Order: sequence, then structure tokens, then C-alpha cells
Amino acid sequence: MKFAKDTQLRANLHADAETLAEALPWIKEATGKTVVIKYGGSAMEDPELRAKVMSDIVLLKIIGLNPVLVHGGGKAINKAFERYAFPVEFKDGLRVTSPEAMDVVRMVLVGEVNQNLVRDLNEHGNLAVGVSGGDGGTIVARQLAPEYGRVGEIVQVNVEYLNALIEKDYIPVVAGVAQGLDGGYYNINADVAAGAIAGAIGAHKFIALTDVDGVYYDYPNRDSLISNMTRDEARAMVQSGSIDTGMIPKLKSCIDALDAGVMRAHVINGKTPHALLLELLTNTGVGTVIHGTEESYEREMHPLGAFASKLSVNQ
Repeated sequence: MKFAKDTQLRANLHADAETLAEALPWIKEATGKTVVIKYGGSAMEDPELRAKVMSDIVLLKIIGLNPVLVHGGGKAINKAFERYAFPVEFKDGLRVTSPEAMDVVRMVLVGEVNQNLVRDLNEHGNLAVGVSGGDGGTIVARQLAPEYGRVGEIVQVNVEYLNALIEKDYIPVVAGVAQGLDGGYYNINADVAAGAIAGAIGAHKFIALTDVDGVYYDYPNRDSLISNMTRDEARAMVQSGSIDTGMIPKLKSCIDALDAGVMRAHVINGKTPHALLLELLTNTGVGTVIHGTEESYEREMHPLGAFASKLSVNQ
């Protein structure tokens, strides 16, 4: 016979149960809807962190969401450039990519990083399908400017292939490589690609996983972390240049997604264990939420109240 004497264990179990109960309204809201997740940075380089993120994405799929994963691979590309003796050069935050280097970028992003992520997801079942932006003409681009080489500017996003995969219950894993109008391929910034896909696919939410906890009003002052902000406030921060330069492309991609009709965009730290679940399925979250409408902002402030009023109307 065993006696339950560990009061701390029982307290922990109670807290777990409370968290699950708290997740219910958020699950109800998101079931059947598409969430585009931009993935990169340290959370992708660390195998242990990557395994946790992949498990959380699978859990989102199991509870009824439709995740679409869009990834970069900057560190892996840097290593490949060193192997092939290509110079690692950036201009205005963009990787200068010669035609020869583009072959390496494509090989790394599509053949290495993408397939590793697909493999990690498929450890939980045959759930994921790797996609290059060139597959099915999903991302079409033209040259951004001659000085950047094969760096592309997105001119069109065709979501038929992605929608077909989602309808078949797969998780698309999209590499930031685009089909060129000139018949070649272009390197696409993963933040830009993810924001464009989120808008084109009519995603419910767009999530940018990064290496910091969210958007700071006065980076790196941790007390200045913003939990909720409007799209207009985000746009004003970008235009003012008052934020960390590394956050600017992420905020721009969030704004682009919101401008295209996405309801909410999130910036969260991919190094925080289970950040996706905490941000999407709890009342407090762990990062910054950027709202496309005032209605969305008000609902986020009082989520349980919003659901309670819905229930009272339906009864």
C-alpha cells in the first residue's frame, strides 16, 4: 500500500491541471485554424531545443491546429560557405549571394536543414513534408538589387500546394528558397518568407521564434518587454528606429502579415522551453503579441470574459 505524502508533488499536479484547464478556451478558438511559425536562431541549432520545439508543433497539430513551419538556416549556410571557400558577406543585413553560392544555399536549406526538421517532426509519426519555395511555385521572386546577387524580392505567393498538404493533414516545412521569374532560384529572408506566406494563406496567427523574449521598448532593458501592442504601435517603432536592429525584420514581417489580414502576430523566445504552448495556450503568454485590430487587442486582454459572453449568447 502506498500513501500520497508528497504535498509538493500534489501541488505540482494541481498546477498542471490548472494549466490544462486554462488552455481550453484558446484551443477552442484555434482548432482548425492555420498557424505559420517562423523558425530559426539558437532554438534551431541546439538539438535538444529543436527536439522540444518539434514536439510542441506536433502537439499543436494533435489538438487541432494546422501549423506551417518556415525556416532559415544562416549558421548552417555559413559553415557550408567556409567549406566551399565562399566569402561570407552581408549588406544591409542581407547575405550577398552569387549564382555559385546560391547553389550552396539551396543545397543547405532544402537538402540539409529542411530534411533534418522533417525528420525530427516525423519521429512522432509521418506528419511533415519538406517544401522548397520553388515547389509548386509556392514563392516566386525577382532580384532585389544587383549588389545582393541572388537575393530575392517576393512578387507572388501561391498557396495551392501548401493548402493541399494541410488538407491532407500534413505539416508543411518550407525552406526560404524562391522560384525566380528568370528561371533560376533566389535566397529569401526567412522572416520575409514566413510573413508573406502567413498573409497569403490566410493564417489565424503568425509566430516569429527568435533568440530574445519579445519586443523591447528599450532593448536590452528587460523591464521594457512589451506584452501586447497594436499594429500601428509596431509600425511606429520600426519607423522611429528605436528598437534593436535585429528585431526590425521580424517586426516588419509581423506587420506585413497583419496588413494581409492575419489577426495576431507573436514574437517569442524559441530558447524558452515550450514557448509555443505557453504563448498560444495560456492567458499570460511569454512574448509579445501584435494585434491587427482593436477588437483583437480587447479580446486578448479579457479572453475568458469574451468566451463567457459568447456562451451566454448561445444559451
